[in-house]
Amino acid sequence: MTDPEYIRAIDLARKIAAEVGTPRFHLERQREIELSREMFAAEPLVGEGLRIVGEQGDCLGHGLPHVRKVAIDVGALILIEQRDISDDASVRRLVLLAHLAALFHDIRRSEKNHAEQGADAAAGILASFPIRDDECAEIAGAIRNHEAFRPFRVEEGVDARLLSDALYDADKFRWGPDNFTETLWAMVVSRGIPLRTILPRFLRGLEGLRQIRASFRTATGREYGPDFIDRGLLIGQRLYGELAA
Repeated sequence: MTDPEYIRAIDLARKIAAEVGTPRFHLERQREIELSREMFAAEPLVGEGLRIVGEQGDCLGHGLPHVRKVAIDVGALILIEQRDISDDASVRRLVLLAHLAALFHDIRRSEKNHAEQGADAAAGILASFPIRDDECAEIAGAIRNHEAFRPFRVEEGVDARLLSDALYDADKFRWGPDNFTETLWAMVVSRGIPLRTILPRFLRGLEGLRQIRASFRTATGREYGPDFIDRGLLIGQRLYGELAA
Protein backbone atom coordinates (compact mmCIF):
# COMPACT_ATOMS: atom_id res chain seq x y z
CA MET A 1 0.00 0.00 0.00
CA THR A 2 1.28 3.49 -0.88
CA ASP A 3 2.31 5.66 2.07
CA PRO A 4 -0.34 8.35 2.87
CA GLU A 5 2.37 11.01 2.44
CA TYR A 6 2.87 9.87 -1.12
CA ILE A 7 -0.85 9.65 -1.84
CA ARG A 8 -1.15 13.28 -0.80
CA ALA A 9 1.89 14.30 -2.88
CA ILE A 10 0.66 12.47 -5.99
CA ASP A 11 -2.83 13.96 -5.70
CA LEU A 12 -1.31 17.40 -5.24
CA ALA A 13 0.98 16.98 -8.26
CA ARG A 14 -1.93 15.96 -10.47
CA LYS A 15 -4.04 18.85 -9.24
CA ILE A 16 -1.27 21.33 -10.03
CA ALA A 17 -0.70 19.72 -13.44
CA ALA A 18 -4.39 20.12 -14.29
CA GLU A 19 -4.15 23.81 -13.39
CA VAL A 20 -0.95 24.27 -15.43
CA GLY A 21 -2.71 22.81 -18.46
CA THR A 22 -2.08 20.49 -21.40
CA PRO A 23 1.14 20.94 -23.41
CA ARG A 24 0.62 22.71 -26.75
CA PHE A 25 1.84 19.71 -28.74
CA HIS A 26 -1.09 17.62 -27.52
CA LEU A 27 -3.55 20.40 -28.35
CA GLU A 28 -2.22 21.57 -31.70
CA ARG A 29 -1.08 18.25 -33.16
CA GLN A 30 -4.04 16.04 -32.30
CA ARG A 31 -4.49 14.84 -35.89
CA GLU A 32 -0.97 13.47 -36.20
CA ILE A 33 -1.09 12.05 -32.67
CA GLU A 34 -4.34 10.24 -33.40
CA LEU A 35 -3.00 8.85 -36.68
CA SER A 36 0.11 7.60 -34.90
CA ARG A 37 -2.11 6.00 -32.25
CA GLU A 38 -4.18 4.24 -34.93
CA MET A 39 -1.07 2.93 -36.68
CA PHE A 40 0.36 1.79 -33.34
CA ALA A 41 -2.81 -0.14 -32.47
CA ALA A 42 -3.13 -1.80 -35.88
CA GLU A 43 0.43 -3.11 -36.29
CA PRO A 44 1.05 -6.77 -35.29
CA LEU A 45 4.78 -6.15 -34.77
CA VAL A 46 3.93 -3.45 -32.23
CA GLY A 47 1.68 -5.93 -30.45
CA GLU A 48 4.56 -8.40 -30.24
CA GLY A 49 6.85 -5.66 -28.97
CA LEU A 50 4.34 -4.72 -26.28
CA ARG A 51 4.18 -8.33 -25.17
CA ILE A 52 7.96 -8.56 -24.85
CA VAL A 53 8.28 -5.26 -22.99
CA GLY A 54 5.39 -6.17 -20.71
CA GLU A 55 7.23 -9.29 -19.63
CA GLN A 56 10.15 -7.12 -18.46
CA GLY A 57 8.01 -5.39 -15.84
CA ASP A 58 8.39 -1.78 -14.77
CA CYS A 59 11.98 -0.49 -15.11
CA LEU A 60 12.30 2.30 -12.54
CA GLY A 61 9.12 4.00 -13.62
CA HIS A 62 9.70 3.38 -17.32
CA GLY A 63 7.26 0.57 -18.02
CA LEU A 64 4.41 0.19 -20.50
CA PRO A 65 2.64 3.52 -19.79
CA HIS A 66 5.86 5.40 -20.47
CA VAL A 67 6.83 3.56 -23.65
CA ARG A 68 3.29 3.80 -25.05
CA LYS A 69 3.34 7.58 -24.68
CA VAL A 70 6.80 7.88 -26.19
CA ALA A 71 5.73 5.64 -29.08
CA ILE A 72 2.61 7.63 -29.92
CA ASP A 73 4.47 10.94 -29.79
CA VAL A 74 7.49 9.74 -31.76
CA GLY A 75 5.17 8.47 -34.48
CA ALA A 76 3.46 11.86 -34.55
CA LEU A 77 6.83 13.60 -34.77
CA ILE A 78 7.77 11.49 -37.78
CA LEU A 79 4.47 12.36 -39.50
CA ILE A 80 4.90 16.07 -38.79
CA GLU A 81 8.52 16.17 -39.91
CA GLN A 82 7.60 14.25 -43.08
CA ARG A 83 4.66 16.61 -43.65
CA ASP A 84 2.16 13.86 -42.80
CA ILE A 85 2.50 11.89 -46.03
CA SER A 86 0.72 9.04 -44.24
CA ASP A 87 -0.31 7.29 -47.46
CA ASP A 88 3.35 6.99 -48.44
CA ALA A 89 4.60 3.46 -47.68
CA SER A 90 8.09 4.69 -46.75
CA VAL A 91 6.68 7.16 -44.21
CA ARG A 92 4.44 4.52 -42.67
CA ARG A 93 7.43 2.19 -42.47
CA LEU A 94 9.48 4.86 -40.67
CA VAL A 95 6.61 5.35 -38.20
CA LEU A 96 6.67 1.59 -37.54
CA LEU A 97 10.43 1.71 -36.88
CA ALA A 98 9.87 4.68 -34.56
CA HIS A 99 7.16 2.79 -32.66
CA LEU A 100 9.47 -0.20 -32.21
CA ALA A 101 12.38 2.02 -31.11
CA ALA A 102 10.13 3.62 -28.50
CA LEU A 103 8.91 0.27 -27.21
CA PHE A 104 12.44 -1.00 -26.62
CA HIS A 105 14.31 2.21 -25.74
CA ASP A 106 14.19 1.63 -21.96
CA ILE A 107 14.35 -2.15 -21.92
CA ARG A 108 17.59 -1.94 -19.91
CA ARG A 109 16.60 1.14 -17.90
CA SER A 110 17.72 -0.36 -14.58
CA GLU A 111 21.26 -1.04 -15.85
CA LYS A 112 24.32 1.20 -16.08
CA ASN A 113 24.70 2.79 -19.54
CA HIS A 114 21.10 1.81 -20.20
CA ALA A 115 20.96 3.34 -23.68
CA GLU A 116 23.96 1.35 -24.89
CA GLN A 117 22.77 -1.81 -23.18
CA GLY A 118 19.24 -1.26 -24.47
CA ALA A 119 20.42 -0.81 -28.05
CA ASP A 120 22.21 -4.16 -27.93
CA ALA A 121 19.24 -5.89 -26.29
CA ALA A 122 16.81 -4.42 -28.82
CA ALA A 123 18.99 -5.54 -31.73
CA GLY A 124 18.94 -9.07 -30.34
CA ILE A 125 15.15 -9.07 -29.99
CA LEU A 126 14.58 -7.52 -33.40
CA ALA A 127 16.73 -10.14 -35.10
CA SER A 128 13.66 -12.39 -35.04
CA PHE A 129 11.33 -9.67 -36.40
CA PRO A 130 10.61 -9.40 -40.14
CA ILE A 131 12.61 -6.21 -40.61
CA ARG A 132 15.76 -5.59 -42.63
CA ASP A 133 19.23 -5.50 -41.07
CA ASP A 134 19.61 -1.81 -41.89
CA GLU A 135 16.26 -1.04 -40.21
CA CYS A 136 17.34 -2.95 -37.12
CA ALA A 137 20.58 -0.96 -37.06
CA GLU A 138 18.66 2.32 -37.35
CA ILE A 139 16.43 1.39 -34.39
CA ALA A 140 19.45 0.38 -32.31
CA GLY A 141 21.20 3.63 -33.24
CA ALA A 142 18.20 5.69 -32.12
CA ILE A 143 18.04 3.85 -28.80
CA ARG A 144 21.77 4.34 -28.29
CA ASN A 145 21.31 8.10 -28.81
CA HIS A 146 18.27 8.71 -26.60
CA GLU A 147 19.97 9.33 -23.24
CA ALA A 148 20.24 12.91 -21.99
CA PHE A 149 23.47 14.63 -20.92
CA ARG A 150 25.65 12.34 -23.03
CA PRO A 151 27.39 12.83 -26.39
CA PHE A 152 25.42 11.34 -29.25
CA ARG A 153 26.37 10.13 -32.68
CA VAL A 154 24.88 11.86 -35.70
CA GLU A 155 23.34 9.01 -37.65
CA GLU A 156 24.09 8.62 -41.35
CA GLY A 157 21.11 8.95 -43.68
CA VAL A 158 18.09 11.25 -43.48
CA ASP A 159 15.70 8.61 -42.12
CA ALA A 160 18.15 7.28 -39.54
CA ARG A 161 18.87 10.82 -38.31
CA LEU A 162 15.15 11.66 -38.08
CA LEU A 163 14.38 8.41 -36.26
CA SER A 164 17.14 9.07 -33.73
CA ASP A 165 16.24 12.72 -33.16
CA ALA A 166 12.51 12.07 -32.92
CA LEU A 167 12.96 9.29 -30.36
CA TYR A 168 15.07 11.60 -28.20
CA ASP A 169 12.50 14.39 -28.41
CA ALA A 170 9.47 12.20 -27.68
CA ASP A 171 11.26 10.69 -24.69
CA LYS A 172 12.19 14.15 -23.37
CA PHE A 173 8.58 15.36 -23.75
CA ARG A 174 7.99 13.04 -20.78
CA TRP A 175 10.31 15.24 -18.70
CA GLY A 176 7.52 17.80 -18.59
CA PRO A 177 4.28 17.27 -16.62
CA ASP A 178 4.61 13.46 -16.74
CA ASN A 179 7.75 13.72 -14.64
CA PHE A 180 5.70 14.92 -11.67
CA THR A 181 2.39 13.17 -12.26
CA GLU A 182 3.76 9.69 -13.04
CA THR A 183 7.47 8.97 -13.46
CA LEU A 184 8.85 10.37 -10.22
CA TRP A 185 6.36 8.46 -8.10
CA ALA A 186 6.77 5.21 -10.01
CA MET A 187 10.50 5.41 -9.32
CA VAL A 188 10.49 6.31 -5.63
CA VAL A 189 7.37 4.60 -4.30
CA SER A 190 8.34 1.19 -5.70
CA ARG A 191 11.76 1.51 -4.02
CA GLY A 192 10.32 2.58 -0.67
CA ILE A 193 12.18 5.90 -0.57
CA PRO A 194 10.68 8.22 2.08
CA LEU A 195 9.30 11.52 0.81
CA ARG A 196 11.53 13.47 3.23
CA THR A 197 14.56 11.93 1.51
CA ILE A 198 13.72 13.18 -1.97
CA LEU A 199 12.69 16.73 -1.04
CA PRO A 200 16.28 18.01 -0.53
CA ARG A 201 17.13 16.75 -4.03
CA PHE A 202 14.10 18.30 -5.65
CA LEU A 203 15.63 21.63 -6.65
CA ARG A 204 18.69 19.94 -8.13
CA GLY A 205 16.33 17.82 -10.23
CA LEU A 206 14.60 20.95 -11.51
CA GLU A 207 17.95 22.29 -12.68
CA GLY A 208 18.36 19.13 -14.75
CA LEU A 209 15.02 19.88 -16.43
CA ARG A 210 16.22 23.37 -17.36
CA GLN A 211 19.20 21.85 -19.16
CA ILE A 212 16.90 19.60 -21.20
CA ARG A 213 14.98 22.64 -22.43
CA ALA A 214 17.60 23.55 -25.05
CA SER A 215 18.45 20.00 -26.11
CA PHE A 216 15.58 19.09 -28.47
CA ARG A 217 16.78 17.90 -31.86
CA THR A 218 13.99 17.99 -34.46
CA ALA A 219 12.39 21.21 -35.70
CA THR A 220 9.09 20.11 -34.15
CA GLY A 221 10.80 19.17 -30.90
CA ARG A 222 12.44 22.58 -30.70
CA GLU A 223 9.05 24.21 -31.27
CA TYR A 224 7.10 22.23 -28.67
CA GLY A 225 9.67 20.71 -26.32
CA PRO A 226 10.39 23.85 -24.25
CA ASP A 227 6.67 24.16 -23.54
CA PHE A 228 6.66 20.65 -22.02
CA ILE A 229 9.66 21.53 -19.88
CA ASP A 230 8.31 24.91 -18.79
CA ARG A 231 5.08 23.31 -17.62
CA GLY A 232 7.03 20.62 -15.81
CA LEU A 233 9.19 23.22 -14.08
CA LEU A 234 6.14 25.15 -12.96
CA ILE A 235 4.55 21.99 -11.56
CA GLY A 236 7.78 21.01 -9.81
CA GLN A 237 8.31 24.45 -8.29
CA ARG A 238 4.76 24.69 -6.97
CA LEU A 239 4.81 21.11 -5.73
CA TYR A 240 8.09 21.63 -3.87
CA GLY A 241 6.79 24.82 -2.30
CA GLU A 242 3.71 23.10 -0.94
CA LEU A 243 5.44 19.90 0.23
CA ALA A 244 8.32 21.75 1.88
CA ALA A 245 6.06 24.23 3.70
